[in-house]
Amino acid sequence: MAEITREMVVESLTQVNDPDLKNNLVNLNSVKDIQIEAGNIKVTIELQNPEGENAEAVKAQCEAVIRSVAPDAGAVIVKSVQKVTSTNQTGPYEIMPGVKHTIAVASGKGGVGKSTVAANLAVALAKDGAKVGLIDADIYGPSIPLMFGVGNKPKVYQSSFSNKMLPLEAHGVKLMSIGFLIEDNQAVIWRGPMASGAVKQFMSDVDWEELDYLIFDLPPGTGDIQLTLVQTIPLSGAVIVTTPQDVALIDAKKGLKMFERVNVPVFGIVENMSYFVAPDTGKRYDIFGTGGGERLAAELETTFLGGIPIDPAIREGGDNGKPIVAQYPDSEHAAAFSQIGKNLAEQININNKNNGPDLEIDLG
Repeated sequence: MAEITREMVVESLTQVNDPDLKNNLVNLNSVKDIQIEAGNIKVTIELQNPEGENAEAVKAQCEAVIRSVAPDAGAVIVKSVQKVTSTNQTGPYEIMPGVKHTIAVASGKGGVGKSTVAANLAVALAKDGAKVGLIDADIYGPSIPLMFGVGNKPKVYQSSFSNKMLPLEAHGVKLMSIGFLIEDNQAVIWRGPMASGAVKQFMSDVDWEELDYLIFDLPPGTGDIQLTLVQTIPLSGAVIVTTPQDVALIDAKKGLKMFERVNVPVFGIVENMSYFVAPDTGKRYDIFGTGGGERLAAELETTFLGGIPIDPAIREGGDNGKPIVAQYPDSEHAAAFSQIGKNLAEQININNKNNGPDLEIDLG
């Protein structure tokens, strides 16, 4: 039997493309490990959705091309793990060196369910195996403590140069909010610079350790506070939350333009309260209209990440500290958030590939 080498396996895998990133696995640095023992070949590759239909097709292609160069091999096993590419971390990213991506969840107006989307999106990404943090940047109306059922005070420890807070954690997500630091009935009466300063402290004075995604739940609107925050936070990109009706879409468009103004890419639009399904008849009602989010995404040349139906369980989960993705992970609504998370991860990786240098394979 001819000797099987790692170089042969690597060369064969240049024939297999990642279906989402439109490039071969070797160029994308998606081949993470190759083991050849006793004629058996084991390969580990990184994919955005390692358990989806595309992943199975990619693994089958990998096995086929490896067999083509090593027909006498014993077992050929291809394992897929989740891929999270990293934004080029320079400049302001130095205050959070372990964070790969920072994502703002924003809305042009209040009342569209932005915090509900941020909370469930964070849990969905964590359930897919990512390391996720969430900063409640809505200083004047913090809702993340209630939505995650957390009311403790963060612990503080002495680091080499300063005091550091440890984020609280619930449902697999690390959390920080001004709501953890004030009494429940205490109002935050601060001017803009103080609010943005608090968010900066949540970045620099909190020990986030290693995170794939750090999500910022921004306050609604496009005023001075929001503009100051997006100029202060080193953002990888943003997600805009809207509802289908025209009045919300007008404000969502303003939100997107705000991010364009400060050169922050928008990864896509999420349409909340897309429709309602009557539990007794199963009939669908488009209470706030239909297709608004998709039309807006097409008009603004961005991605429609997905729609979320209206359901009392989503509201109840937020009030009870159990996001629906955590409380009812097998529900249709949890599946909608999960798919939005996968679509977001795809857009982030595509953005990184388009804006970064080609990657070189590193097999250790």
